[in-house]
Amino acid sequence: MDQIAANKKNVKLIILVAALGYFVDIYDLILFSVIRIKSLKGLGVPDSDLLDVGTMLINSQMFGMLLGGILWGVLGDKKGRISVLFGSILLYSIANLANGFVTSVPAYAVIRFIAGIGLAGELGAGITLVTETMSKENRGYGTMIVAGVGLMGAVAAAIIGENYTWEISYIIGGVMGLLLLGMRVGLVESGMFKNQKSDDISRGNIFMLFSDGKRFKKYLSCILIGIPLWFVVGVLVTFSPEFGKELNSINPLSAGTGIMYCYIGIAIGDIVAGFMSQMWRSRKKVMLIFLLLTGVSIVVFLNAEGMSSQQFIWLTLFLGFSSGYWATFVTIASEQFGTNLRATVTTTVPNFVRGSLVLATLSFTTLKGSIGIINSALVVGFVSLIIALIALYQLKETFGKDLDYLEIS
Repeated sequence: MDQIAANKKNVKLIILVAALGYFVDIYDLILFSVIRIKSLKGLGVPDSDLLDVGTMLINSQMFGMLLGGILWGVLGDKKGRISVLFGSILLYSIANLANGFVTSVPAYAVIRFIAGIGLAGELGAGITLVTETMSKENRGYGTMIVAGVGLMGAVAAAIIGENYTWEISYIIGGVMGLLLLGMRVGLVESGMFKNQKSDDISRGNIFMLFSDGKRFKKYLSCILIGIPLWFVVGVLVTFSPEFGKELNSINPLSAGTGIMYCYIGIAIGDIVAGFMSQMWRSRKKVMLIFLLLTGVSIVVFLNAEGMSSQQFIWLTLFLGFSSGYWATFVTIASEQFGTNLRATVTTTVPNFVRGSLVLATLSFTTLKGSIGIINSALVVGFVSLIIALIALYQLKETFGKDLDYLEIS
Protein backbone atom coordinates (compact mmCIF):
# COMPACT_ATOMS: atom_id res chain seq x y z
CA MET A 1 0.00 0.00 0.00
CA ASP A 2 2.89 2.36 0.82
CA GLN A 3 4.35 1.75 -2.63
CA ILE A 4 1.00 2.44 -4.31
CA ALA A 5 0.63 5.68 -2.35
CA ALA A 6 4.20 6.68 -3.26
CA ASN A 7 3.52 5.99 -6.95
CA LYS A 8 0.33 8.08 -6.89
CA LYS A 9 2.21 10.91 -5.17
CA ASN A 10 4.97 10.75 -7.80
CA VAL A 11 2.43 10.84 -10.64
CA LYS A 12 0.76 13.93 -9.15
CA LEU A 13 4.14 15.63 -8.69
CA ILE A 14 5.16 14.80 -12.26
CA ILE A 15 1.92 16.30 -13.61
CA LEU A 16 2.33 19.41 -11.42
CA VAL A 17 5.96 20.00 -12.37
CA ALA A 18 5.32 19.29 -16.07
CA ALA A 19 2.33 21.68 -16.06
CA LEU A 20 4.19 24.51 -14.30
CA GLY A 21 7.26 23.93 -16.45
CA TYR A 22 5.16 24.21 -19.56
CA PHE A 23 3.56 27.36 -18.09
CA VAL A 24 6.98 29.05 -17.90
CA ASP A 25 7.92 27.57 -21.30
CA ILE A 26 4.86 29.08 -22.99
CA TYR A 27 5.35 32.38 -21.14
CA ASP A 28 8.78 32.78 -22.70
CA LEU A 29 7.74 31.39 -26.07
CA ILE A 30 4.84 33.82 -26.43
CA LEU A 31 6.33 36.85 -24.68
CA PHE A 32 8.16 38.02 -27.80
CA SER A 33 4.93 38.09 -29.79
CA VAL A 34 3.38 40.25 -27.07
CA ILE A 35 6.23 42.75 -26.75
CA ARG A 36 7.51 42.55 -30.33
CA ILE A 37 6.65 46.13 -31.29
CA LYS A 38 7.51 47.56 -27.87
CA SER A 39 10.93 45.93 -27.71
CA LEU A 40 11.90 46.64 -31.31
CA LYS A 41 10.94 50.29 -31.04
CA GLY A 42 12.97 50.40 -27.83
CA LEU A 43 15.97 49.18 -29.83
CA GLY A 44 15.44 51.86 -32.47
CA VAL A 45 13.87 49.78 -35.25
CA PRO A 46 11.79 52.05 -37.58
CA ASP A 47 8.06 51.35 -38.01
CA SER A 48 8.53 50.30 -41.63
CA ASP A 49 10.84 47.45 -40.57
CA LEU A 50 8.88 46.11 -37.59
CA LEU A 51 7.24 43.24 -39.52
CA ASP A 52 10.41 42.06 -41.29
CA VAL A 53 12.70 42.34 -38.24
CA GLY A 54 10.05 40.68 -36.07
CA THR A 55 9.82 37.80 -38.54
CA MET A 56 13.62 37.41 -38.49
CA LEU A 57 13.67 37.22 -34.68
CA ILE A 58 10.82 34.69 -34.57
CA ASN A 59 12.68 32.59 -37.11
CA SER A 60 15.88 32.79 -35.02
CA GLN A 61 13.98 31.43 -32.03
CA MET A 62 12.37 28.70 -34.12
CA PHE A 63 15.68 27.58 -35.61
CA GLY A 64 16.93 27.23 -32.06
CA MET A 65 13.93 25.11 -31.20
CA LEU A 66 14.55 22.84 -34.17
CA LEU A 67 18.12 22.22 -33.02
CA GLY A 68 17.09 21.95 -29.36
CA GLY A 69 14.32 19.49 -30.18
CA ILE A 70 16.88 17.05 -31.57
CA LEU A 71 19.37 17.67 -28.74
CA TRP A 72 16.94 17.26 -25.84
CA GLY A 73 14.99 14.45 -27.49
CA VAL A 74 18.10 12.29 -27.93
CA LEU A 75 19.30 13.10 -24.40
CA GLY A 76 15.87 12.21 -23.03
CA ASP A 77 16.12 8.68 -24.40
CA LYS A 78 19.81 8.25 -23.58
CA LYS A 79 20.13 9.93 -20.17
CA GLY A 80 16.55 10.12 -18.91
CA ARG A 81 13.50 12.36 -18.95
CA ILE A 82 14.31 14.10 -15.64
CA SER A 83 17.71 15.34 -16.83
CA VAL A 84 16.07 17.03 -19.83
CA LEU A 85 13.50 18.75 -17.63
CA PHE A 86 16.32 20.22 -15.53
CA GLY A 87 18.70 21.19 -18.34
CA SER A 88 16.14 22.75 -20.65
CA ILE A 89 14.54 25.03 -18.09
CA LEU A 90 17.94 26.13 -16.76
CA LEU A 91 19.05 27.18 -20.25
CA TYR A 92 15.93 29.11 -21.23
CA SER A 93 15.70 30.78 -17.82
CA ILE A 94 19.24 32.15 -18.19
CA ALA A 95 18.44 33.23 -21.77
CA ASN A 96 15.30 35.00 -20.56
CA LEU A 97 17.29 36.96 -18.02
CA ALA A 98 19.85 37.87 -20.70
CA ASN A 99 17.06 39.09 -23.00
CA GLY A 100 16.24 41.76 -20.45
CA PHE A 101 19.61 43.39 -21.04
CA VAL A 102 20.01 43.34 -24.86
CA THR A 103 20.85 46.62 -26.58
CA SER A 104 20.90 45.64 -30.26
CA VAL A 105 18.91 43.56 -32.74
CA PRO A 106 21.81 41.15 -33.50
CA ALA A 107 22.23 40.39 -29.79
CA TYR A 108 18.45 39.99 -29.50
CA ALA A 109 18.51 37.42 -32.32
CA VAL A 110 21.38 35.41 -30.80
CA ILE A 111 19.74 35.21 -27.39
CA ARG A 112 16.35 34.27 -28.86
CA PHE A 113 18.17 31.46 -30.70
CA ILE A 114 19.70 30.23 -27.42
CA ALA A 115 16.33 30.56 -25.66
CA GLY A 116 14.78 28.51 -28.45
CA ILE A 117 17.23 25.67 -27.79
CA GLY A 118 16.24 25.67 -24.11
CA LEU A 119 12.52 25.93 -24.77
CA ALA A 120 12.61 22.85 -26.99
CA GLY A 121 13.00 20.28 -24.20
CA GLU A 122 10.32 21.07 -21.64
CA LEU A 123 7.11 19.83 -23.23
CA GLY A 124 8.44 16.62 -24.76
CA ALA A 125 10.11 15.43 -21.57
CA GLY A 126 7.06 16.31 -19.47
CA ILE A 127 4.55 14.60 -21.75
CA THR A 128 6.78 11.53 -22.06
CA LEU A 129 6.97 11.23 -18.27
CA VAL A 130 3.21 11.61 -17.90
CA THR A 131 2.32 9.07 -20.59
CA GLU A 132 4.79 6.53 -19.19
CA THR A 133 3.74 6.83 -15.53
CA MET A 134 -0.06 7.00 -15.87
CA SER A 135 -2.37 4.14 -16.84
CA LYS A 136 -3.12 3.72 -20.54
CA GLU A 137 -6.81 4.45 -19.89
CA ASN A 138 -6.23 7.74 -18.06
CA ARG A 139 -3.03 9.24 -19.45
CA GLY A 140 -5.05 11.53 -21.71
CA TYR A 141 -6.29 13.35 -18.59
CA GLY A 142 -2.69 13.90 -17.47
CA THR A 143 -1.54 15.42 -20.73
CA MET A 144 -4.74 17.49 -20.82
CA ILE A 145 -3.89 19.01 -17.42
CA VAL A 146 -0.29 19.73 -18.45
CA ALA A 147 -1.39 21.54 -21.60
CA GLY A 148 -4.37 23.31 -20.00
CA VAL A 149 -2.30 24.76 -17.15
CA GLY A 150 0.79 25.34 -19.26
CA LEU A 151 -0.97 27.26 -21.99
CA MET A 152 -2.15 29.81 -19.45
CA GLY A 153 1.47 30.96 -19.41
CA ALA A 154 0.52 32.88 -22.55
CA VAL A 155 -2.10 34.76 -20.55
CA ALA A 156 0.55 35.65 -17.97
CA ALA A 157 2.87 36.79 -20.76
CA ALA A 158 0.14 39.02 -22.21
CA ILE A 159 -0.72 40.62 -18.86
CA ILE A 160 2.90 41.16 -17.79
CA GLY A 161 4.03 42.22 -21.26
CA GLU A 162 1.29 44.86 -21.46
CA ASN A 163 1.87 46.27 -17.96
CA TYR A 164 5.65 46.19 -17.57
CA THR A 165 8.61 47.23 -19.69
CA TRP A 166 9.81 44.61 -22.14
CA GLU A 167 13.07 44.25 -20.18
CA ILE A 168 11.29 43.55 -16.88
CA SER A 169 8.93 41.12 -18.62
CA TYR A 170 11.87 38.97 -19.75
CA ILE A 171 13.52 39.11 -16.32
CA ILE A 172 10.29 37.96 -14.64
CA GLY A 173 10.22 34.92 -16.92
CA GLY A 174 13.81 34.05 -16.08
CA VAL A 175 13.18 34.30 -12.35
CA MET A 176 10.06 32.10 -12.60
CA GLY A 177 12.06 29.44 -14.39
CA LEU A 178 14.87 29.42 -11.84
CA LEU A 179 12.36 29.15 -8.98
CA LEU A 180 10.77 26.15 -10.70
CA LEU A 181 14.07 24.27 -10.69
CA GLY A 182 13.65 23.65 -6.97
CA MET A 183 10.49 21.62 -7.63
CA ARG A 184 12.41 19.20 -9.84
CA VAL A 185 14.15 17.72 -6.79
CA GLY A 186 12.47 14.48 -5.75
CA LEU A 187 10.97 13.54 -9.12
CA VAL A 188 11.27 9.82 -9.86
CA GLU A 189 12.37 8.72 -13.33
CA SER A 190 9.96 6.86 -15.62
CA GLY A 191 9.80 3.15 -14.79
CA MET A 192 9.61 2.22 -18.48
CA PHE A 193 12.84 4.13 -19.12
CA LYS A 194 14.64 2.57 -16.14
CA ASN A 195 13.56 -0.94 -17.13
CA GLN A 196 15.01 -0.64 -20.64
CA LYS A 197 18.04 1.41 -19.68
CA SER A 198 20.27 -1.60 -18.99
CA ASP A 199 19.22 -3.54 -22.08
CA ASP A 200 21.54 -3.79 -25.07
CA ILE A 201 19.34 -1.68 -27.30
CA SER A 202 19.68 1.50 -29.32
CA ARG A 203 18.24 4.46 -27.39
CA GLY A 204 17.64 7.93 -28.75
CA ASN A 205 18.93 6.99 -32.20
CA ILE A 206 17.19 9.61 -34.31
CA PHE A 207 18.41 7.94 -37.50
CA MET A 208 16.06 5.03 -36.74
CA LEU A 209 13.21 7.39 -37.57
CA PHE A 210 14.52 7.78 -41.12
CA SER A 211 15.95 4.31 -41.82
CA ASP A 212 12.58 2.55 -42.00
CA GLY A 213 9.95 3.77 -44.51
CA LYS A 214 6.89 3.02 -42.37
CA ARG A 215 8.46 4.53 -39.26
CA PHE A 216 9.45 7.69 -41.12
CA LYS A 217 5.99 8.06 -42.65
CA LYS A 218 4.45 7.79 -39.18
CA TYR A 219 6.92 10.30 -37.75
CA LEU A 220 6.35 12.81 -40.55
CA SER A 221 2.57 12.48 -40.19
CA CYS A 222 2.84 13.26 -36.45
CA ILE A 223 4.61 16.52 -37.34
CA LEU A 224 2.29 17.58 -40.14
CA ILE A 225 -0.95 17.29 -38.14
CA GLY A 226 0.21 20.08 -35.82
CA ILE A 227 1.19 22.70 -38.41
CA PRO A 228 -2.16 24.61 -38.58
CA LEU A 229 -2.07 25.48 -34.88
CA TRP A 230 1.21 27.32 -35.19
CA PHE A 231 0.06 29.09 -38.32
CA VAL A 232 -2.86 30.48 -36.31
CA VAL A 233 -0.67 31.64 -33.41
CA GLY A 234 2.48 32.61 -35.29
CA VAL A 235 0.91 34.38 -38.27
CA LEU A 236 -2.73 35.36 -37.70
CA VAL A 237 -2.49 36.42 -34.06
CA THR A 238 1.14 37.58 -33.90
CA PHE A 239 0.64 39.88 -36.89
CA SER A 240 -2.91 40.88 -35.95
CA PRO A 241 -2.00 44.61 -35.86
CA GLU A 242 -1.12 44.37 -39.57
CA PHE A 243 -4.26 42.34 -40.36
CA GLY A 244 -6.33 44.90 -38.47
CA LYS A 245 -5.06 47.71 -40.67
CA GLU A 246 -5.83 45.72 -43.82
CA LEU A 247 -9.35 44.87 -42.55
CA ASN A 248 -10.00 48.50 -41.54
CA SER A 249 -10.57 47.64 -37.90
CA ILE A 250 -12.26 50.37 -35.89
CA ASN A 251 -9.41 50.45 -33.37
CA PRO A 252 -5.75 49.39 -33.68
CA LEU A 253 -5.46 45.70 -32.74
CA SER A 254 -3.09 44.61 -29.99
CA ALA A 255 -1.00 41.47 -30.54
CA GLY A 256 -0.72 41.13 -26.76
CA THR A 257 -4.48 41.10 -26.33
CA GLY A 258 -4.84 38.68 -29.24
CA ILE A 259 -2.24 36.30 -27.79
CA MET A 260 -3.89 36.34 -24.38
CA TYR A 261 -7.39 35.54 -25.60
CA CYS A 262 -6.16 33.12 -28.24
CA TYR A 263 -4.36 31.09 -25.57
CA ILE A 264 -7.32 31.21 -23.24
CA GLY A 265 -9.23 29.68 -26.15
CA ILE A 266 -6.48 27.09 -26.76
CA ALA A 267 -6.47 26.10 -23.08
CA ILE A 268 -10.26 25.65 -23.11
CA GLY A 269 -10.03 23.77 -26.40
CA ASP A 270 -7.34 21.47 -25.00
CA ILE A 271 -9.52 20.59 -22.02
CA VAL A 272 -12.55 19.96 -24.23
CA ALA A 273 -10.48 17.92 -26.71
CA GLY A 274 -8.96 15.91 -23.88
CA PHE A 275 -12.35 15.03 -22.42
CA MET A 276 -13.73 14.22 -25.86
CA SER A 277 -10.86 11.86 -26.63
CA GLN A 278 -11.37 10.07 -23.29
CA MET A 279 -15.15 9.83 -23.70
CA TRP A 280 -15.00 8.75 -27.35
CA ARG A 281 -11.87 6.63 -26.76
CA SER A 282 -10.37 8.12 -29.89
CA ARG A 283 -7.67 10.72 -30.56
CA LYS A 284 -8.14 10.80 -34.36
CA LYS A 285 -11.84 11.71 -34.34
CA VAL A 286 -11.15 14.64 -32.03
CA MET A 287 -8.23 15.83 -34.16
CA LEU A 288 -10.41 15.75 -37.28
CA ILE A 289 -13.14 17.87 -35.68
CA PHE A 290 -10.69 20.49 -34.43
CA LEU A 291 -8.79 20.71 -37.72
CA LEU A 292 -12.04 21.36 -39.60
CA LEU A 293 -13.05 23.92 -37.00
CA THR A 294 -9.67 25.64 -37.44
CA GLY A 295 -10.44 26.09 -41.14
CA VAL A 296 -13.74 27.77 -40.29
CA SER A 297 -12.10 30.12 -37.79
CA ILE A 298 -9.41 31.19 -40.29
CA VAL A 299 -12.04 32.16 -42.86
CA VAL A 300 -14.12 34.04 -40.30
CA PHE A 301 -11.13 36.00 -38.96
CA LEU A 302 -9.78 37.00 -42.37
CA ASN A 303 -13.21 38.25 -43.47
CA ALA A 304 -13.91 40.35 -40.36
CA GLU A 305 -13.96 43.70 -42.19
CA GLY A 306 -14.17 46.69 -39.83
CA MET A 307 -13.94 44.60 -36.64
CA SER A 308 -14.07 46.33 -33.28
CA SER A 309 -11.80 45.60 -30.31
CA GLN A 310 -14.55 43.50 -28.72
CA GLN A 311 -15.09 41.51 -31.90
CA PHE A 312 -11.33 40.95 -32.09
CA ILE A 313 -11.37 39.40 -28.61
CA TRP A 314 -14.17 36.98 -29.58
CA LEU A 315 -12.46 36.12 -32.86
CA THR A 316 -9.14 35.31 -31.19
CA LEU A 317 -10.97 33.20 -28.61
CA PHE A 318 -12.58 31.30 -31.49
CA LEU A 319 -9.23 30.92 -33.28
CA GLY A 320 -7.68 29.58 -30.09
CA PHE A 321 -10.47 27.17 -29.21
CA SER A 322 -10.61 25.81 -32.76
CA SER A 323 -6.88 25.04 -32.75
CA GLY A 324 -6.92 23.79 -29.15
CA TYR A 325 -5.74 20.30 -29.96
CA TRP A 326 -2.10 20.70 -28.81
CA ALA A 327 -2.31 18.20 -25.92
CA THR A 328 -4.11 15.63 -28.09
CA PHE A 329 -1.57 16.11 -30.89
CA VAL A 330 1.47 15.67 -28.61
CA THR A 331 -0.14 12.65 -26.91
CA ILE A 332 -0.67 11.02 -30.32
CA ALA A 333 3.02 11.49 -31.11
CA SER A 334 4.10 10.04 -27.76
CA GLU A 335 1.85 6.99 -28.19
CA GLN A 336 3.07 6.14 -31.69
CA PHE A 337 6.60 4.98 -30.78
CA GLY A 338 8.46 2.64 -28.41
CA THR A 339 10.17 3.57 -25.15
CA ASN A 340 13.68 3.80 -26.63
CA LEU A 341 12.54 6.49 -29.11
CA ARG A 342 9.60 8.03 -27.26
CA ALA A 343 11.37 11.07 -25.78
CA THR A 344 13.12 11.74 -29.09
CA VAL A 345 9.80 11.73 -30.94
CA THR A 346 7.75 13.55 -28.30
CA THR A 347 10.37 16.31 -28.06
CA THR A 348 11.25 16.73 -31.73
CA VAL A 349 7.70 16.57 -33.12
CA PRO A 350 6.27 19.68 -31.37
CA ASN A 351 9.49 21.57 -32.05
CA PHE A 352 9.47 20.70 -35.73
CA VAL A 353 5.87 21.90 -35.75
CA ARG A 354 6.97 25.14 -34.11
CA GLY A 355 9.85 25.29 -36.59
CA SER A 356 7.38 24.96 -39.45
CA LEU A 357 6.45 28.52 -38.59
CA VAL A 358 9.65 29.54 -40.40
CA LEU A 359 8.24 28.16 -43.66
CA ALA A 360 4.79 29.59 -42.89
CA THR A 361 6.08 33.10 -42.24
CA LEU A 362 8.44 33.01 -45.22
CA SER A 363 5.61 31.83 -47.48
CA PHE A 364 3.28 34.42 -46.01
CA THR A 365 5.70 37.35 -46.42
CA THR A 366 6.68 36.23 -49.93
CA LEU A 367 3.10 35.93 -51.18
CA LYS A 368 1.77 39.09 -49.54
CA GLY A 369 3.68 41.28 -51.99
CA SER A 370 1.83 39.82 -54.98
CA ILE A 371 -1.61 38.79 -53.68
CA GLY A 372 -1.98 40.88 -50.54
CA ILE A 373 -1.78 40.10 -46.84
CA ILE A 374 -5.29 38.59 -46.56
CA ASN A 375 -5.09 36.27 -49.56
CA SER A 376 -1.55 35.27 -48.59
CA ALA A 377 -2.77 34.18 -45.15
CA LEU A 378 -5.70 32.28 -46.67
CA VAL A 379 -3.45 30.37 -49.06
CA VAL A 380 -0.84 29.44 -46.46
CA GLY A 381 -3.48 28.55 -43.88
CA PHE A 382 -5.46 26.23 -46.11
CA VAL A 383 -2.41 24.52 -47.56
CA SER A 384 -1.33 23.70 -44.00
CA LEU A 385 -4.82 22.36 -43.20
CA ILE A 386 -4.96 20.11 -46.26
CA ILE A 387 -1.52 18.71 -45.42
CA ALA A 388 -2.60 18.07 -41.80
CA LEU A 389 -5.79 16.25 -42.84
CA ILE A 390 -3.88 13.97 -45.20
CA ALA A 391 -1.32 13.22 -42.47
CA LEU A 392 -4.03 12.45 -39.90
CA TYR A 393 -5.54 9.88 -42.25
CA GLN A 394 -2.18 8.05 -42.35
CA LEU A 395 -1.96 7.55 -38.57
CA LYS A 396 -3.41 4.68 -36.56
CA GLU A 397 -5.62 5.21 -33.50
CA THR A 398 -3.53 5.11 -30.29
CA PHE A 399 -6.09 5.47 -27.49
CA GLY A 400 -5.47 2.79 -24.82
CA LYS A 401 -2.30 1.53 -26.52
CA ASP A 402 0.23 -0.29 -24.31
CA LEU A 403 3.40 1.81 -24.38
CA ASP A 404 5.80 -0.67 -22.73
CA TYR A 405 7.59 -1.82 -25.89
CA LEU A 406 10.73 -1.05 -27.91
CA GLU A 407 11.50 0.04 -31.45
CA ILE A 408 13.83 -2.46 -33.13
CA SER A 409 16.38 -1.11 -35.59
